Amino acid sequence: MRKTLLMTIGLLTIFWQLVKGQTDKQVDICIYGTTSAGVIAAYTASQTGKSVLVIDPGTRLGGLSSGGLGQTDIGNKYVVTGLALDFYRKMGKHYGSFEQWIFEPKIAESIFKSYLAHSRTQTLMGYRLTGVKTDSRSIKSIALLPSESRGGKNITVTAKVFMDCSYEGDLMAKAGVSYHVGRESNGTYGETINGVQLLDGHQFPDGVDPYKIKGDANSGILWGINTEPLKENGTGDSKVQAYNYRITLTNVPENRIAITQPENYDASKYELLKRQKEIQLWKSIQDVFIWSLMPNGKTDINNRNGFSTDMIGMNWRYPEADYFERKEIIKAHEDYTKGLLYFVSNDPSVPEPIRSEFKKWGYPKDEYPDNGHWSPQLYIREARRMIGDVVMTQHHCQGREVVSDGVGYAAYTMDSHNCDRVIVNGMVKNEGNVEVGGFSPFPISYRAIVPKKEEINNLLVPVCLSASHIAFGSIRMEPVFMVLGQSAAVAACEAIDNKIAVQDVDIKRVQKTLRDNPKADGRRADYIIHVDDKEQVMLKGTWRKSAKKGYGMSYQEVDGDSTAVARFTPGKDFAGGKYMLYSYFPKTAESTTTGKFIINTGKTRTEKTINFKEVNILGQTTSTWVALGEYAFEKGSRTPYVEIRSADDSGVLAANAVLWVPVSDQK
Repeated sequence: MRKTLLMTIGLLTIFWQLVKGQTDKQVDICIYGTTSAGVIAAYTASQTGKSVLVIDPGTRLGGLSSGGLGQTDIGNKYVVTGLALDFYRKMGKHYGSFEQWIFEPKIAESIFKSYLAHSRTQTLMGYRLTGVKTDSRSIKSIALLPSESRGGKNITVTAKVFMDCSYEGDLMAKAGVSYHVGRESNGTYGETINGVQLLDGHQFPDGVDPYKIKGDANSGILWGINTEPLKENGTGDSKVQAYNYRITLTNVPENRIAITQPENYDASKYELLKRQKEIQLWKSIQDVFIWSLMPNGKTDINNRNGFSTDMIGMNWRYPEADYFERKEIIKAHEDYTKGLLYFVSNDPSVPEPIRSEFKKWGYPKDEYPDNGHWSPQLYIREARRMIGDVVMTQHHCQGREVVSDGVGYAAYTMDSHNCDRVIVNGMVKNEGNVEVGGFSPFPISYRAIVPKKEEINNLLVPVCLSASHIAFGSIRMEPVFMVLGQSAAVAACEAIDNKIAVQDVDIKRVQKTLRDNPKADGRRADYIIHVDDKEQVMLKGTWRKSAKKGYGMSYQEVDGDSTAVARFTPGKDFAGGKYMLYSYFPKTAESTTTGKFIINTGKTRTEKTINFKEVNILGQTTSTWVALGEYAFEKGSRTPYVEIRSADDSGVLAANAVLWVPVSDQK
């Protein structure tokens, strides 16, 4: 009833503005950018009763999450909380699973649309930012024009709090907030893997000649190579890691549109690929593409090896470019990528078996119908990055520094794609790729998503947040952006309700709201016990701590001890009721094949054996939640609990986390 009323009020508001011919808008919270973070932030704020307007230069909700990146970069599921987790569970409901981390773009877009449809959020799509008016360190209003218009009457939007949820940070920049573009030197923040990095990842083999006529420097340089000399490792510069498209193709004949020669096709742009494959002979299409299979015969294709979908060095101007120059850069990336697909499927230099395999794939008729079946979202891996009171760095990623005002976690590898393509010792080399992981989830400071107070006091920036280049490479994952978007929205509401600057918000109140109302709309929260919660977990036997990939920082494991027991007992804050019960399974080569679970609901006792060989783990993870069934748990004198035991004496049994999900939320 409440949701219906909110939707009705929102529609009436928009109708009344149209009737009056109103071009200026006034709201509580104005959000620029309908990325996944922007949609989640809008839904969160709207559920509190705040009036919310979301604006985007484009016409599609969800950014990259609905633009082709369906093979979710997870890192560690511990970091995916609140509405971000709700999104992946909604995806699971669509595909008939608990949580779904690989999905089709059109399904993601439909879920994002559903969030806004079940809120009173107003949308203004196809409008770009042209100006920001500030006074006394506060944004008073912003000016907008239709995206394709170079002039005309601006729409003016006033708000109490603004949020920049764009990938580019345009609102932040026009408001006068400090930011950085490119790579800091290692010396800036005392890091070791920032700045110039000539490493082996996604690299050319030795011997690839850079000249149009091999061995003849006077013949000119092949397309895509920078002739500037390579700088010393760790040197800072303004170069930006490469962008690409996460490509959706299909091999379902009735849904397939053939890959044909695109506009502006130039086969010479792929000469470096030919030379690479003269040394590294073709074996499969996976040589050049990370070819991830998605539901219903589709793909999420990403960059691989020396020459692929990354258009290295062609995006350096993008962060600071205006809307129309960005359009040109985006079109160049589209032409390059479509040209690469056509080249591999047609050029005589590519072996016939590879060409034949490639021709089984084409553009899907049921994706992006309003954009020629091609994603409208270029993968803007990095653009501007704010410089706040706290800058997240390599030290935070690797746990040498830990913030106390966390409003989200990150856990992905510190990841940078190549930033440049240069000549080293007469050979072509890519520069800038870094992939360094092996660390636990780490908290992201609230002070990293707000500007310095002396600059702007009513703006939050959960996407182009305050981080060094290499730390941003760990944080910049779509689930994390969603989490930070929700956190920023809660903080914005706190600032409005208390009439204070966003920098003065009580972070403990924000953290409590996120904990108590994680789905933002009053639905019951999950109940989870991690094995590290010593007051609620009893371990019997020879358990040992493992830092391998599981849920959270670590888990406990036991080897060949059938007497070992891990008992998880809910605390006094546990509410009785019907729950779906799950146990987290971190799979390793040594994992036991079976596990025994004792479920005591406080009224009944059930023994359940799980065959771990039958557990299907999908996506970029080696672990997952295993369903134990639906149970009605009591709350009273007979305390419920869940026990994990070995079913035999072979293999390693893990005790990681137990999850109670309210059945009302599942259904």
